[in-house]
Amino acid sequence: MKIIAVEEHWNSARIREALERLPSGSRDESVAFNARGDNQARLEDIGPGRIEAMDAAGIDVSILSVVTPATQPLPPAEAVALAREANDEATDAVRAHPDRFRAFATLPTSDPQAAAAELERCATELGHVGAMIHGRSGSRTLDDPAYEDLFATAARLHQPVFIHPQITSNELRDASYRGLDPQIELGLASFGWGWHMDTGLSALRLVLSGTFDRHPDLQLVLGHWGEMLLFWLDRVDSLSNVATHLERRVADYITTNIHITSSGMLQERLLHHTLDFTHADKVLFSTDYPFHRPDAAAVQKFFEAIPDPADRSKIASTNAEALFRLTSRTCTRSSLSSNERMTAGAAGVQ
Repeated sequence: MKIIAVEEHWNSARIREALERLPSGSRDESVAFNARGDNQARLEDIGPGRIEAMDAAGIDVSILSVVTPATQPLPPAEAVALAREANDEATDAVRAHPDRFRAFATLPTSDPQAAAAELERCATELGHVGAMIHGRSGSRTLDDPAYEDLFATAARLHQPVFIHPQITSNELRDASYRGLDPQIELGLASFGWGWHMDTGLSALRLVLSGTFDRHPDLQLVLGHWGEMLLFWLDRVDSLSNVATHLERRVADYITTNIHITSSGMLQERLLHHTLDFTHADKVLFSTDYPFHRPDAAAVQKFFEAIPDPADRSKIASTNAEALFRLTSRTCTRSSLSSNERMTAGAAGVQ
């Protein structure tokens, strides 16, 4: 069974250095997680080391995405230049390993028009299969009219947009996340709660602002089993009673225009809860590398928990192939399976 992982992070050294130069008030403190252990070395390796890690997990194809917060906190001119460089670098990696990698575009959302233009370049010239963005840019939320061209471009070019978490704003942190040990504050505002609440809210605001009515072909992806939206879907759908300008109920947009991925959280109970609230053809697989590194046994156990073989195949690869328009040419695995490649490599077989 082919396995495609759709949220597999990397980082440009030039983006990392630019983020490190930001003044403290503008810096995303969660970048500290990128440097823990060997994460930084793994993030900046989109060559043989990355493929070795994929083989160890039994993953055939990874869709590469620049890690949080990418270029979004940077001044517009710098963000535009570094996003373009990163997209070119990712393209080089895909061209070097076309049977193992695809890439999401990195977009300079601090300049909304440049972000739309870069998405078009990545889709039409570089062959990227979608984009990853990280919610608001500064105080500007994704439903701001300034991003209308970006979402129009994504819909027109059939480029799914993955909304990935970033740390909550300083204002929200001051109001809701301070007053604890500094490390606990940071964790609470990021991976423990704030990342996910902020990202789910970004997607919900896009629904409520009528984005999908204006762009019905737009497709979003949310990680971490839906960034809380599915777990609160019944209550969220009650917003339909006041959002009378919308053409459909709120829950309908979430289950038809939003795709859900695991982000390395391979617990069976989360899988089953997700399948209770959305369709199997809207669920994708991802490991959130390098922050989660499941081995092949853990990945196999996850897929064995999906009772229907057809659904298992969908979640493993065919949903991703359809959503990101991955052709057999661009996603053809070698004649050896991942485990066979590992054995052959150890034996010196080319």
